[in-house]
Amino acid sequence: MAKTSPAPLQLTFASNQLLAELCGRQDAHLQLIEDTLGVQLVARGNQLAIFGPPEQAARAKGVLEDLYDLLKNGVSLSPAQVEASLRMSDGLLGQQLKSTDLLNGSTTIHTPLIKVMPRSVTQHAYVSALTRSTLVFGVGPAGTGKTFLAAAYAVHLLMSRQVKKLVLTRPVLEAGERLGFLPGTFEEKIDPYLRPLFDALDDTIGREKWQKMRETGQIEIAPLAYMRGRTLKDCVMLLDEAQNTTPQQMKMFLTRLGENSRIFVTGDPGQSDLPRGTRNGLDDALRTLEGVRDIDIIKFREADVVRHPLVSTIVTAYAERDRQLNFKIDE
Repeated sequence: MAKTSPAPLQLTFASNQLLAELCGRQDAHLQLIEDTLGVQLVARGNQLAIFGPPEQAARAKGVLEDLYDLLKNGVSLSPAQVEASLRMSDGLLGQQLKSTDLLNGSTTIHTPLIKVMPRSVTQHAYVSALTRSTLVFGVGPAGTGKTFLAAAYAVHLLMSRQVKKLVLTRPVLEAGERLGFLPGTFEEKIDPYLRPLFDALDDTIGREKWQKMRETGQIEIAPLAYMRGRTLKDCVMLLDEAQNTTPQQMKMFLTRLGENSRIFVTGDPGQSDLPRGTRNGLDDALRTLEGVRDIDIIKFREADVVRHPLVSTIVTAYAERDRQLNFKIDE
């Protein structure tokens, strides 16, 4: 007896114009959904038919309805927004979000130049943690937005006068180089190591404004070693590239916490530049502090990468390579 295919899901939309925007130029948005979920989408008039396995078809239906609601709320669609809706539909954190859930502003970060909205379930959980907890760790692969979101929320705290100072820091340890052997003044030596943080400030405040704030001391950018011996009040501190700290450095940084202060720590445990055999301060802190009250640990996955789609593929390929190498070592 021939096996029958499941009947397609049918969606009807009130506006042909919004449906055209939903499909995208040359149906690019539909193609992205088809490639991601393994379904087939057929548009006729003001209707869309979804062909495919029931579970994937139902997920595609939710994504399409979510994106259509965004259009009704005046939000223009882009491939990045379609990818964000697809990520938020996976329900991997025990919850499913819609892009429209983010329009109420509860996890929108307001900065002088831009409004930043989470683009994945994990990013949503991360921003929620940044808003409620004194100490937040954001860990995971490159391209997941962990550093940018932490910097954006730190800028929000400063510009809304919830804190008086923003301190951005990284351990100066890259590719085996030592500062003393690099040419130039101290600032010329240290600034290249902090470029990702500068880029976040450029996007959220503007270069001219944050450089003036740096001159007045409202924003301080310094290597991790310069944090020793200080207690910072009314301050938000962001430690980036934390996988390059030792346990002693991490403990030193975390204990700088003063009255009305917050600490955000970001890093990728798989990208440490520490000498072989050196204990990793980020891994040590995650094990030591897990479950402690007022501390949140948010772990990003390869699927959370929000850069060019190829970046996610590259990160996943390297992660699989590392898993295979570790398996062979353990044998």
